[in-house]
Amino acid sequence: MKNSSSKNQCPHARKCGGCQLQGTEYPEQLKKKQKQMQSLLGKYGKVNPIIGMKDPCGYRNKVHAVFGRDRKGNIISGTYEEKSHRIVPIEQCMIEDAKCQEIIRTIRGMLKSFKIRTYDEDTGYGLLRHVLVRRGLASGEIMVVLVAVSPIFPSKNNFVKALRKEHPQITTVVLNINDKRTSMVLGDRNIVLYGKGFIRDRLGECSFRISPGSFYQVNPAQTEILYRTAVEYAALTGKERVLDAYCGTGTIGITAAAGAKEVLGVELNPDAVRDARTNAKENKIKNIQFRQGDAGEVMQAMAASGEKLDVLFMDPPRAGSDEKFLSSAVKMGPDRIVYISCNPETLARDLTYLREHRYRVMKIQPVDMFPFTNHVETVCLLSRNK
Repeated sequence: MKNSSSKNQCPHARKCGGCQLQGTEYPEQLKKKQKQMQSLLGKYGKVNPIIGMKDPCGYRNKVHAVFGRDRKGNIISGTYEEKSHRIVPIEQCMIEDAKCQEIIRTIRGMLKSFKIRTYDEDTGYGLLRHVLVRRGLASGEIMVVLVAVSPIFPSKNNFVKALRKEHPQITTVVLNINDKRTSMVLGDRNIVLYGKGFIRDRLGECSFRISPGSFYQVNPAQTEILYRTAVEYAALTGKERVLDAYCGTGTIGITAAAGAKEVLGVELNPDAVRDARTNAKENKIKNIQFRQGDAGEVMQAMAASGEKLDVLFMDPPRAGSDEKFLSSAVKMGPDRIVYISCNPETLARDLTYLREHRYRVMKIQPVDMFPFTNHVETVCLLSRNK
């Protein structure tokens, strides 16, 4: 296990605040998370031992850097200090992909010679706000997203050429336009400067398209374990009608489709839905459809029309699900619900609701998707009381 036992490894830990468990040896991190999960979820059933990583470093294949200047006017890149918009300059991060970080350092070094000014939040002047780099773990494809306030990027072709000379592994470069005074990283408009504007990666037997704004888990190695567990819990026989709620680019639904009769994926983000449809087509999955819309509203309409489900996959955001969604799910009465959660507190809240409405928790499996942080992903299987 490389680099996992050093007590004071990251010099940025106190200011950055991204890794709450810095200075804690990895086996101790897992014990702490197991205890937390037992405390929150133990009353619902047995909590299986958390699945950790062999090497908990460098797992983030999506790296985001904020660009700005220090008090002396030097160009810096890094992350926002916790609960502020002060930039913590970061040269190396122990949980981020090394190649992605290298590309960000190269871009920072190129800005002066290309006369590209970094954006100043206070004055509103400058061009470059953020850089986002995503790498496919299995495919090796790399996407660089330059987030700027204007579509006019000086010498953009020469800039891309110089960047790719240093890093020929880059397969696409996208200019994202974010001209609003907002804390959101990405804007709505993308201009492809090089390549196809997306990358692909593999999870299990399926390949997936990843666009700049698409949700895709940042730890692919653990994601494969997470999704494999979810599909195993669904116990599909080929006869089931399945709904994949909050489906993103369709990763869970497409993975499960081979074992189901039919699958419907529901997702609010239109870019993710486009990617999901393309992913299904490229993987030759014909028994899956995708609907763009709010998961709760779609479920409510389906329940009102008397539709039934056999299996429900749900992977909501950190806020968990809402009563509109959960009440509709109960009304549709799937035999099994596979709940994938990134927040054990909202998971516990939603499990309480489902348990009060004829469902019992059968299995609870935590997966350590985010070593050195407090976050834990969990797969829960619920079964409907007959």
